[in-house]
Amino acid sequence: MTVKGRVWKFGDDINTDEIIPARYLNMTDPAKLAEHVMEDADPNFASRVSPGDIIVAGKNFGCGSSREHAPVAIKGAKVSCVIAASFARIFFRNAFNMGLLIFESPEAANGIYDGDSVEVDPDQGVITDLSTGARFEVALIPPFMRQLVEDGGLIAHLKRYSAHEVV
Repeated sequence: MTVKGRVWKFGDDINTDEIIPARYLNMTDPAKLAEHVMEDADPNFASRVSPGDIIVAGKNFGCGSSREHAPVAIKGAKVSCVIAASFARIFFRNAFNMGLLIFESPEAANGIYDGDSVEVDPDQGVITDLSTGARFEVALIPPFMRQLVEDGGLIAHLKRYSAHEVV
């Protein structure tokens, strides 16, 4: 499940209000949320991001209020993954619960630049900046967390397995 895309680079402390502003929390449709994703961090992001693109950010990505809308909006925009120096803990968990692929790597976050082309191989734990040739190792995603992403999130995972076995 290798992913490849153009990088959109953001700084430190991108909070959930910048990812999806509170004024849109009455929406639940991922496609509608995607129309406003990252609006308060970059007003043009939603109209310029392409399916498969990758968000790279500094430390504490997803800080602020606990809202599942943030990873849903990113996923709704068809961003393939988020790479950050670090994630706010609740965003980290919400991302996997909503089926959004994320990677924590301070080295990659510092060594990858806006507009670069990046390839991520979760099976090998390698991020490659195709624009510069730089390679970064990341921790492998534990199998259960990987299964959540592959199933489309926790709810889809539970629906898939509830008819067959107790999870």
